[in-house]
Amino acid sequence: MDNMRIVKNIFLIKALFVFLVLSGEEYLLAGKEINFYVSNNGNDSLDGLSPTISKTSGPLLSISEALKRAREARAKEQTDKYLKINILLRGGYYNLKEPIIITPEDSGVNSFCPLVIAPYKNEKVILSGGEEIKGLQRVPGKPGYWSTTVKDVKDGQWYFRQLFIDGKRWTRARTPNNGYFRIVGNSPSHTPVKFNFKPGDIKKDWAGRGIEVIAYLAWADFRLFIKDVDEQNNIVTLTGDVREYNRENNAKYHLENSIEFLDAPGEWFLDKNTGILTVIADEKMDLIKSVVIAPRLKRLIEFRGDIMNQRAVSNVLIRGLTFEYADWDMPSDGYADTQAAVEVHGTIFGEATIDSSIEDCTFAHFGNYAIEFARGCKNIRIQGNEIYDIGAGGIRLGEPQPRQDLFSQNFNNQILDNHIHNLGQVFSPAVGIIVFQSGQNLIAHNEIHDLFYTAISVGWNWGYQETPCHDNRIEFNHLYNIGKALLSDMGGIYTLGIQKGTVIRNNLIHDIEAFTYGGWGIYPDEGSSYILIENNIVYNAKSAGFHQHYGRENIIRNNIFAFNKENQLMRTREENHISFVFERNIVYFNSGNLLGSNWANDKFKMDYNIYYDTRIGSDPAKYRFGKDNLEQWRARGHDVHSIIMDPLFVDPEKYNFLLRPDSPALKFGFKQIDINDIGIRPKHKRQ
Repeated sequence: MDNMRIVKNIFLIKALFVFLVLSGEEYLLAGKEINFYVSNNGNDSLDGLSPTISKTSGPLLSISEALKRAREARAKEQTDKYLKINILLRGGYYNLKEPIIITPEDSGVNSFCPLVIAPYKNEKVILSGGEEIKGLQRVPGKPGYWSTTVKDVKDGQWYFRQLFIDGKRWTRARTPNNGYFRIVGNSPSHTPVKFNFKPGDIKKDWAGRGIEVIAYLAWADFRLFIKDVDEQNNIVTLTGDVREYNRENNAKYHLENSIEFLDAPGEWFLDKNTGILTVIADEKMDLIKSVVIAPRLKRLIEFRGDIMNQRAVSNVLIRGLTFEYADWDMPSDGYADTQAAVEVHGTIFGEATIDSSIEDCTFAHFGNYAIEFARGCKNIRIQGNEIYDIGAGGIRLGEPQPRQDLFSQNFNNQILDNHIHNLGQVFSPAVGIIVFQSGQNLIAHNEIHDLFYTAISVGWNWGYQETPCHDNRIEFNHLYNIGKALLSDMGGIYTLGIQKGTVIRNNLIHDIEAFTYGGWGIYPDEGSSYILIENNIVYNAKSAGFHQHYGRENIIRNNIFAFNKENQLMRTREENHISFVFERNIVYFNSGNLLGSNWANDKFKMDYNIYYDTRIGSDPAKYRFGKDNLEQWRARGHDVHSIIMDPLFVDPEKYNFLLRPDSPALKFGFKQIDINDIGIRPKHKRQ
């Protein structure tokens, strides 16, 4: 028996040794591990090596000091190649006085020994860039009004543009309180901006007082100050220029930031000169018992790699923390967007950062984009986070301009299992997840909803030039409540430029509502080429489930486009090459047209599809393909083998698009699309 036990033990030891060798020396040489602790009750003169204060040890007070101690420990233990350092935060609320700066000197050793910044034993940790506003008192004779003087604002040391009471975003004083004014006539095109307004909507004495005009022009907006008002002719002149190609006749706009607009519960106004903050609450609300927060910082974390000397931050893991309250800013003459709030950057910002992760964190109440990994970032993993109540969008990857040197390029990142919602609270054209000049990224299993522009955007090239945007995978995402009738020209998934190897598959996209035109489900825009679009379900899009502006040789197969309102499919520009191949799809609808826009030339291929209009049933003679009936359409070479027949979904009225076992689509070669794997996965199923 003893001999048998010895043999088994020797076998296990050998097996373990082989496993360690095959798994890499990181496992074989685990190295030393050091924990530094941080607490609101800590002291930066302590050693930071204990989670509680004792006579000989105790936690530090600040994360910056913990990072300093970690660098010192790394230098001291430099003979230990595999040193692992954890910075563990005790539970509590941390008011950040400045952003957390992570440099190449803070890098972990490798993916098995990263620098970890996380809560101690899963305690609740909140890192805030805000400051509590105290001293609000009722204004005598004005029910619901409260005010206080913010000294730093009065002294010219601070000015904030957002206010949160008990964790809820309050409205900066605006007019009208609900809905929007409308520009009279043509879209603004002068330099500087001028437009006509309805009598009484804008007053002459508002000029030069810091009042902002926020207008919505197709897919973009502007936020400019009033420079001059001609009340006789009802013309307002603003402080900046609008982008020439962002045009919207009779566009919507509203005004912000005047004490005259402060007239409804939930609004607030800050006088920059006197420092007086005034808010209007419901008369039953007692703000003395409330927590009032104004954001002070604009960034909370910076991964600050060294581009010039090509030294990257690497192997850093941020896990399980909550980040709250950060403000936004704009130039003195205002702001005019081109698309996607491109000039608005991340509150969590990384440059020259590789092999690092942000996992299971919460990001809320920001003014700009939440997370951005820009120039020189690679192998970044953003997984399992919640991002909500954000002034701009959720996550940015890459930069608008391509980089030639390898160190400065951005690629091979993963954005997985994030819940991103309630975006565009300040910059409405912002995107849920946007990828600029970056390739080989995986965007999967995210849930993105309730925003005013596109949910996922990939590419930043208009036309057919070669780009770094290739081999991106956008899959298993749930995207809905997009647009909300504020902007135009958007998509659930939007692409630009040549994107060889890019795949858009197994996404569930629905409820897209544009202001005028362009509420599309999947939208390959200018130059989008060589993209595979398969196994997606798109329904309830205003303009069409699928729209290609122009592009080359995209493949659209085995998708379901259902109940889209104005059109089911759209194609805009005629070109001399094949726009796309559209095959083995189901198009099921009860309103609008089957085909919209331009199908005049025949540089596209459509076949083996199933079409069914519930209004007219299975009679082929009643179907129209643009200007053609089915016979004429087939004579042009399209849908020769396609059928017009009810595909027999399980319950389409309740948006259950599983096919019944007797479905003709299954016999026709359509592959069932199972939505059970779409959206955020439970932790045990994540990669």
